[in-house]
Amino acid sequence: MPSIGETLREARLRQGVDIAEVEQATKIRAKYLRALEAEEFDRLPGSTFVRTFIRTYAEYLGLDPQLLVEEYRATHESPADDEIQPFTSPSPARPRGREGRRRGLGVGGGPGRGTMVAAAVVGILVLLLVIGLIGGDGGEEGADERPAGAEADGSRRGEKSRGEPSGSEETDVVALRVKPAAETYLCVETGDGEELVNANVTAPETFEGQTLRVLLGNTLAVELTANGEPVALEESPDPVGREITPEGDEELSAEELPCQ
Repeated sequence: MPSIGETLREARLRQGVDIAEVEQATKIRAKYLRALEAEEFDRLPGSTFVRTFIRTYAEYLGLDPQLLVEEYRATHESPADDEIQPFTSPSPARPRGREGRRRGLGVGGGPGRGTMVAAAVVGILVLLLVIGLIGGDGGEEGADERPAGAEADGSRRGEKSRGEPSGSEETDVVALRVKPAAETYLCVETGDGEELVNANVTAPETFEGQTLRVLLGNTLAVELTANGEPVALEESPDPVGREITPEGDEELSAEELPCQ
């Protein structure tokens, strides 16, 4: 009966397959394939790998893998190869007598350094808590000792500041917004004669200046606001002129109309 290696090699040669093709197909390195065919099983990592490689190689060649594996077990393995050695954990070393007793006394004989540090920290926290409580009471007493007239004076000052307009609320610039409802003629000039617009408009426009002179072609189709406040216009299909300042607005005479 041919050996395992001869069986594998003869089957490969009959099929006309070289080692490189077997290596590519089985992913077994070529040196291990040659070792199987030469029955140099000691060149493989171990008996488990030998059995696995024999099975894979035999399946690739169309041979009975179980038959070859059993033959390998019977002829090349001993029962000791499959035995698993029981694991015995090493017993912990016992401390020597004098050292063990000394450590025992260090643990249970009295308070350790950690206990003393913890006690000191607790004492400091209690002291800080007491100081904080005393300081808080003093602050409340100080608040209660404020003069009775202080709150009233503060209230009066607050009322005065709310009731009297400050200088920052006043402005020397007027923001004029023109919102036409339909196409209308619009002319806007500044107080020094600079022309800002002179055309028919259909979309809202906004202008700013210290003094703005406005000429509207049709007051029925336009809405004016100055600094957010509506400007009263006489409803008229005829042109209307207005001079608008931060203090208010007034009607312009025919000689004062802009864009003339």
